[in-house]
Amino acid sequence: MWRTVMYMSDATSRNDKSGTLLLSMMLAVTAAVVLVLGALGVVAVAKGDATSTQILTTTIHATVSEFKIVFDPATVPAGNVVIDVHNIGSVEHNLVAKSLGKKTSNILSMGSAKLDLGKIDSAVELICDIPGHVESGMKTTLNIGAANSVDAPTTEVMTPAQMDKAMEEVALKFPEKTKGIGNQELAPTIGADGVKEFALTASIIDWEVEAGVVVKGWAYNGQIPGPIMHANVGDKIRIVLKNELTESTSLHLHGIRVPNAMDGVDPYTQKAILTGETFLYEFTAIEPAVGMYHSHHNAQVQVPNGLAGALIIGDWKTMAMQAAGTKGIDTDGKAEQEVMMVLNDAGTIGLTLNGKSFPATSPYSLKVGETMVVHYFNEGLMTHPMHMHQPSGLVVARDGAVLDAPYFADTINVAPGERWTVVYTAQDPGVWAWHCHILTHAETPMGMKYMVTALIVK
Repeated sequence: MWRTVMYMSDATSRNDKSGTLLLSMMLAVTAAVVLVLGALGVVAVAKGDATSTQILTTTIHATVSEFKIVFDPATVPAGNVVIDVHNIGSVEHNLVAKSLGKKTSNILSMGSAKLDLGKIDSAVELICDIPGHVESGMKTTLNIGAANSVDAPTTEVMTPAQMDKAMEEVALKFPEKTKGIGNQELAPTIGADGVKEFALTASIIDWEVEAGVVVKGWAYNGQIPGPIMHANVGDKIRIVLKNELTESTSLHLHGIRVPNAMDGVDPYTQKAILTGETFLYEFTAIEPAVGMYHSHHNAQVQVPNGLAGALIIGDWKTMAMQAAGTKGIDTDGKAEQEVMMVLNDAGTIGLTLNGKSFPATSPYSLKVGETMVVHYFNEGLMTHPMHMHQPSGLVVARDGAVLDAPYFADTINVAPGERWTVVYTAQDPGVWAWHCHILTHAETPMGMKYMVTALIVK
């Protein structure tokens, strides 16, 4: 046993020596390789230093808001470009360089993000790709110039006097005349079967949002918003929609009780209405409603571009005043006017009231003691708190359902898809501003803009 162990010990000793020798040889080879690679590496670095030029990295600032993108500066030298993006708007935005496959995530209001474009040597187009935003103006180009020719900041600074002058000039234009009026009453024809028939044609038109600003609007019967349709409870209704658009469409009756086959959601309830085709929507009005009709095909484009309108079932001038009851301050309990106010914030139309941007919006007028019933319809992509300076409104219905407890409010928050019915009774004479209270939706450094109008009380 002892001799075996000794034998094994001798074998182990010999193996250790062999292993040590082998390890020494491997280390020597490795060292040689390292020396060779090191020498090659030094040569490569030296060669790179001698022949390459330094790649310039430029960091610029960008602000995004409703509905524009501003670079500071707008021209940079070729090289690596990083953009610090700041959202100074009131809703989410992003910044996208489609040609480079680069984009930020959606940036919350007052939030920031970085967009690393990498190395660029030619102009790059950047957009916000949230539906409707690029059509509203969120598209611009970052230009490339000589290495030492960076543009001056693109943000223009106005003096207080210049700002005052610009604001006054804009205000004095109100109401500015433009071509085209939306929300016109559409009278039905009575068919041989006693059905009230409304004819709608969807087409793309030139629409003047404000003086000199003409866009490609998507319209029903050549107007934005589309024509107002009125019906009574119990009426049999037929809406004949002809499609003269460049793509398919459909019609959803939002807030109206209809059979499922008439819900206008292709391909589930019907086939899409192809260009040149006509579809008939038929139903019986079984209950009062403050509804709106709009496309439900490629809707994120078609609706903000203008394909929307109001459909009212029932006598809401009377119903609203009855709902107001003793809370109402009107002396005779009657409403002199019924107003449809369709809100938008995207598409080719952008931030508008009834398809127009201030100072081209339409004013409203009442005499002291008179009342109007206002239906707000939000066909846009974001919420709008609507505010009339005076008088306070009595909120009587939401989405066509009369409230059990109407309440007074001077600011009514109208979310996308919602309809609010508010009773306003004029009390004090004057010109009272009426606008969305997201301030960037109502003013710019050049004065009042976008979602602003006025109530003139005499």
